[in-house]
Amino acid sequence: MDQHLENKDPKLKDIAYSWVDSSVFLFYLEVFCIVAFLVGASYGLYTHRYKGKPEVEVPGNTLYTPQYK
Repeated sequence: MDQHLENKDPKLKDIAYSWVDSSVFLFYLEVFCIVAFLVGASYGLYTHRYKGKPEVEVPGNTLYTPQYK
């Protein structure tokens, strides 16, 4: 009978009074936040990745051995 009355007490659902239930919730919340951060960071790095060496035209007079006209 006491157990039935315990479940109706609103204090038991509060984070300060029921650390067993709230710690599980906080653990899964933390895991979700870490996974979301890693996925977001990976996507950001993927979209701003190095796309290769661009073709740059270098003037002949600025080479190590300059070529003049």
